[in-house]
Amino acid sequence: MKVLFLGSGTSTGVPVIGCQCDVCRSDNPKNKRLRSSVLIQSATTRILVDSCPDLRQQALRHNLTAIDAVLYTHEHLDHTAGFDEMRAFCWHREDRLPLYASTACLQQLKRMFAWAFSEKNTYKGYIRPAAHDHEGRSFTVGDIHVTPVLVQHAAVETYGYVFRCDGKSFGYVPDIKVLPEASFPLLCGLDALAMDALTTREHHTHLTVDQCVELMQQLKPARGYLTHCGHAVDYDTACAHTPSFIEPAYDGLELGL
Repeated sequence: MKVLFLGSGTSTGVPVIGCQCDVCRSDNPKNKRLRSSVLIQSATTRILVDSCPDLRQQALRHNLTAIDAVLYTHEHLDHTAGFDEMRAFCWHREDRLPLYASTACLQQLKRMFAWAFSEKNTYKGYIRPAAHDHEGRSFTVGDIHVTPVLVQHAAVETYGYVFRCDGKSFGYVPDIKVLPEASFPLLCGLDALAMDALTTREHHTHLTVDQCVELMQQLKPARGYLTHCGHAVDYDTACAHTPSFIEPAYDGLELGL
């Protein structure tokens, strides 16, 4: 199983429009962050997590021409606004593109993109999703086993996911403020875990870098990665202040598990 970070930034991306802070003006390419998304790959399966507004740019950058399914963490626009870009993944498919999300997220997607989910949508030039409500239960896409992990983030139902293939495990939780007690065991002891580390100061809907590190120290993954980072997070500074098993993710980072 491989994990490719297509984007590691928060909803504004980095640099932020109009900002002249040190991180936004940084020459370090690892401080240039598109909106958060990952691609999970096995020998036979490709899963996209979230269709962010930068999906077209990410797909062109990494020559991503086909996926087997898309998973959604929640319905916020920085995770869904690239929805229509997925039509390129449907042009050469005879069947509809499998789409997995929670009940609440699916309701919002069907409201925002009603034409795509319509039974009358049969034209191959459009995205043609096949919606699956995972209802918080584990499921399988190809040879990859997926476990939804309910977390607290803002006022919307939000999920992270744990992916397992060939005895390896990867957890991805890009938006989180609180990890419910019932979800804690699902993220313990993974081979790798990427988690929300939006900023360096207290935030009402996201973890800070320090809070993310503290939580990872409890969860004890073999390798931890900070993601969904904003312009308060400098890559080199974060590297210097995190434990040896934790580092910031960056756009284009590929993990081999």
